Amino acid sequence: MLCFSERELKSTKITNMALIDNLISEGWLKTPRIIRAFKKIQRIDFLPEEEKGSADLNEALPIGHQQTISQPLVVAFMLEKLQPNPGHKILDIGSGSGWTAALLAEIVKEKGRVIALEVVPELKKFGEMNATKYGLPVEFICADASKGYEKEAPYDGILCSAAVRKSLPEPWKKQLTTGGRIVAPVGSSICLFVKKSENDFDEKEYPGFVFVPFVEK
Repeated sequence: MLCFSERELKSTKITNMALIDNLISEGWLKTPRIIRAFKKIQRIDFLPEEEKGSADLNEALPIGHQQTISQPLVVAFMLEKLQPNPGHKILDIGSGSGWTAALLAEIVKEKGRVIALEVVPELKKFGEMNATKYGLPVEFICADASKGYEKEAPYDGILCSAAVRKSLPEPWKKQLTTGGRIVAPVGSSICLFVKKSENDFDEKEYPGFVFVPFVEK
């Protein structure tokens, strides 16, 4: 197990700020509330001990169980497309280490809420443990996310961090409020779905991304 001194952790956080500044200068991070969340919610707090030394790298990192914590550039891009606002209720699908759930919860607090679904029990516990460091309004649930989570629907936004093969599960569309957004990888593209009415969605595709596959029970 790797251990980090207070000086080393401070250095990592400074480097993390440099990473965020780079994401801003390159146009990946634009929205002030999303930038503030990136600055407050430290990626290092959501990594296994053996990966903490790589927290500032702009790349996906392993978190066990054949899953990863997403590349910061990709997370920034997806949150900018989702556009979460204070007071929103967000469904975070494939929450993994809990980083995206914590970022979302930081943005939607104090009247908002995040429901984080993770199919791997060990990762659900890991993400929950990591997010408690920040005391944010997020609930972690171990469940098959292909069905969404009807109990807390409707949602103002749905974010998925694993790639579905061809199309979104229909429950996700049904559980989204009118005007709400879904951002999810479909194949090798990130897709944005904006709900115009019960059965009408605007769709945009952004190709050229790589994600771990969506896992069902």
